[in-house]
Amino acid sequence: MLTIALVFILIVIPAIVLHEYAHAWAADRLGDDTARRMGRLTLNPLKHIDPFGTVILPLLLYLPYVLGWTHSPFVFGFAKPVPFNPARLRSPRRDIMLVRLAGPLMNMAIALMIAGVLPYVQEHDINDLGVTAVLLNLGLAIFNMLPVPPLDGSGILYAVLPARILVLVQRVDNFAGMILVFVMLKFGWLDFLNVIIYNAAHALGVRT
Repeated sequence: MLTIALVFILIVIPAIVLHEYAHAWAADRLGDDTARRMGRLTLNPLKHIDPFGTVILPLLLYLPYVLGWTHSPFVFGFAKPVPFNPARLRSPRRDIMLVRLAGPLMNMAIALMIAGVLPYVQEHDINDLGVTAVLLNLGLAIFNMLPVPPLDGSGILYAVLPARILVLVQRVDNFAGMILVFVMLKFGWLDFLNVIIYNAAHALGVRT
């Protein structure tokens, strides 16, 4: 059984840090250098880690799986949000969507690369670590793609909704939106995501 420390150091932190780096990189490429000027366009974990979102929350969510209380771990975490100024983007409505989607797309790319290597891994423990990495990155990507503020998928709303409705979206695109997400998790309204995550892993040829 994988230890919590291994999962945290080798999978959770890289997945979340690369996710945030992708946001910073996309914003920088699209005209806003705010993240670069604030030192967030970096792979240094210390610049991105949020004590609760990057450390405590993922460990709490993974603990029931380690203890054998569940056979399908659902791990979610977040880092300090990457700052960006929409007014500095070349095409704000389109580019807000692209900046936000960059994070989940990074996690999908990581899952795809690891899945491509797994067939050549013979060591059982390393294979288990790789499978966990695929599931976690797919989980981060798919969960964040939900079009619910403040998740990254809500960036799609900025590209398609009329300006008058976006005002309402912006009002919940903060802590209030995160409360909504936790309520959905609490009452099991997002349980279907586990099915999607495992089906996606199987589609990549990963045995779970």
